[in-house]
Amino acid sequence: MLSATSSATSATNTTSSTSTTAASDANASQDRFLKLLVAQLNNQDPMNPMDNAQMTSQMAQINTVTGIQQVNETLKSMAAQFTSLQVLQGASMVGHNVLVESNTLTRNAGVASGALDLEGKADAVKVEILSPGGQVLDTLNLGALGAGRHSFDWDAASYQGTGEPSFKVTATLGGKAVTNTALARDTVLSVGSDNGAMTVQLQGRAAVAYSSVKAIL
Repeated sequence: MLSATSSATSATNTTSSTSTTAASDANASQDRFLKLLVAQLNNQDPMNPMDNAQMTSQMAQINTVTGIQQVNETLKSMAAQFTSLQVLQGASMVGHNVLVESNTLTRNAGVASGALDLEGKADAVKVEILSPGGQVLDTLNLGALGAGRHSFDWDAASYQGTGEPSFKVTATLGGKAVTNTALARDTVLSVGSDNGAMTVQLQGRAAVAYSSVKAIL
């Protein structure tokens, strides 16, 4: 994973290298076409030579292929630059708390905070705090909640287990399940890129894709 600084530094080199590669590929394609065309002209039937329309068509084809190659390389270069700009802008997130799609809790000063998104209103919402082995450590009854995002805190001062606890949300309306998404609160340590996508390194878990970040607190 690249850091924000190294990603930005490599952007210029990547652009230059990509442009050189695109030009080289285009020249190679043109050389192959010309060699094939000369060979075709040398071996054509004198009684049935290639007409101008055929030659024009083949010239148009090679120009189209070359153009597509150049467009593809340009798009790759633009994508790399965009990712680098994202990483630079994302550096402002370092040190901030964020909400990410996860049900793993991270403790901070004896408190574990999480959140949940409800697709619709619910007349009963409960959050079960689970040990790494799946044992129920505590149950938080949040009561009736409307659609949207809701946060909760769990007093983890007495938790002595190994590994971070997780949580399970159960939301119902009239006894029927309400779709929900578990969100964990964590702190951003750094940002970078991996395979052309921006990533966020968090304090209490492995790096996640930037698309997994649902809110910056």
